[in-house]
Amino acid sequence: MRIALGADHGGFPAKDALARRLTRAGHAVVDFGTDSEASTDYPDYARAVGRAVARGRVDRGVLICGTGIGMSIAANKVPGVRAAVVWNDKTAALAAEHNGANVLCLGGRVHSKAAIARMVAVWLATPFGEGRHARRLRKIARMEKGGDR
Repeated sequence: MRIALGADHGGFPAKDALARRLTRAGHAVVDFGTDSEASTDYPDYARAVGRAVARGRVDRGVLICGTGIGMSIAANKVPGVRAAVVWNDKTAALAAEHNGANVLCLGGRVHSKAAIARMVAVWLATPFGEGRHARRLRKIARMEKGGDR
């Protein structure tokens, strides 16, 4: 699977560790930065990863900032992105199964590197549930296109 990664300074150490783990697991990683702990702006990375996912350049994206919240807010502004902030294995699985989340957002300052790697692995391994969940995603897609105005 091709996975885009992006992080600001608060998520850089976790992103760097996650990239190594994903590569060892056989995934192709596309790293959109940042490459240090120097202060930077999370919307830049959320946009880059979100566009890569929405345009089909990668299969999924992972964004890491201090909490995951800012990245999620920014990534969800990119049409076609369904970014979810998760905080444990259960929410990671449900983001995939119920919400078809194509971008996962995590907090490098609130989760250990091991916990982040585990949540990403659960998310990647969990299939989308289809059925009623697909109907809901179609409604979201219509909302993105202004169909519910």
